[in-house]
Amino acid sequence: MKKPLLTVKDIVQITGITGRTLHYYDRIHLFKPTHLTEKGYRLYDRSSLEKLQTILFLKELDFSLKEIADILRLTKQEQKQILKKQRQTLLSKKQRLETIMVALEEYVSGNDISHLQIFNSTSALPLKEQYANEARFVYGETEAYQAFNETMEKCSPDEKEERFSAMEEIFKKVASCIHQNPSSDEVQQFIEEWKQILMQFMPCDEELLACIANTYKSDARFKSYFNQYGTEDLADFLYRAIMHNINRLNVPPLS
Repeated sequence: MKKPLLTVKDIVQITGITGRTLHYYDRIHLFKPTHLTEKGYRLYDRSSLEKLQTILFLKELDFSLKEIADILRLTKQEQKQILKKQRQTLLSKKQRLETIMVALEEYVSGNDISHLQIFNSTSALPLKEQYANEARFVYGETEAYQAFNETMEKCSPDEKEERFSAMEEIFKKVASCIHQNPSSDEVQQFIEEWKQILMQFMPCDEELLACIANTYKSDARFKSYFNQYGTEDLADFLYRAIMHNINRLNVPPLS
């Protein structure tokens, strides 16, 4: 004969939940016993067990206790609609966790933190925005950056994209010459074109050009970005080409 009512001990053995948690659920009116004995012992019927299992299932689905209480008041059809939405949320979290695990393995293996793909995920800003924010932080008080910002505000989205695309084309051209000397006429011509594009955004003196060159060389994110254009270290090559261009301008003419 089936036991008509279950004790707290029975519930604990069946579900693995602790007695303390059961008492807490009772106190917040989430899951109350079916009966109380004269001595105050909690007893539960079979339908109560099913409700508790539903609560535990929803908790595993990352719902809060308040959300679970609200869900339990809904019809079965309404509950299914909420669970469908939660499925999509959990899939996104799963993908996010997989990205984090890959990044963790790469970091433990010795990769630079700025190389980790976690910074390209949906929860972080795209790298182009990160660079823009960093530039604002570093150069925001300079006249050059203020001029850059004013120019960008006047540009339409298409104009901005056109100028960024032109800059990318320059990087590709420089990458095609990476086996030449950075001081070669062809490479230096591309550096001049690069400077002309920069000048469309802001006035560039030698100090700012040198600062940009050093950023290209030392910032791992820029190195990663540039090195997509070839197997060589394009970031370092650009640094040397830009610095040669600056130094060439400072060489006094022969008397």
